[in-house]
Amino acid sequence: MSEIPPAPPPPEARPLGGEPPVGRYFLFTVDGVEIGVFSEVEGLSVSIEPFPVTEGGQNGFVHQLPSRLKWPNITFKRGLTHADNLFAWMYKVSGEGYAGSGNKLKRCTGAISVISSTGDLLRSWNLRDVFPVEWKGPSFNATATEPVYESLVITHHGFKPDNHVAKAK
Repeated sequence: MSEIPPAPPPPEARPLGGEPPVGRYFLFTVDGVEIGVFSEVEGLSVSIEPFPVTEGGQNGFVHQLPSRLKWPNITFKRGLTHADNLFAWMYKVSGEGYAGSGNKLKRCTGAISVISSTGDLLRSWNLRDVFPVEWKGPSFNATATEPVYESLVITHHGFKPDNHVAKAK
């Protein structure tokens, strides 16, 4: 007697409805303005701090309750580009740009979008209250053979996934 193979999982249980997608580029925008297309993004995560509660007379365990959410900084890395939007945004929220706005920080809305090698927009995350905290230029070494990268670190107050599928081209 032959066994019947298991039924495939329903579409909503499969990775985005099929094979796991491969992201080729990561587009970062701020208030709808393209800041850059990056080859690497790190730090898109959230964690919940547990709050321990010790109950008198209960020696077997300590209760753990959910506390605040922690949203780490996000780091973007890419090869050098000619785009000036990154620096325009940085100058707007720091130095003379910050002083010119009465020393009030205007937090922006950001978005990270995963783009496939065919230009399909696979998924996005909308970030609240974004501003840059660090930019790092390339290390210069004439004998190095690895690509020249710059990196950007941003901070934010959380994100929400946006599961739209559209063309990014």
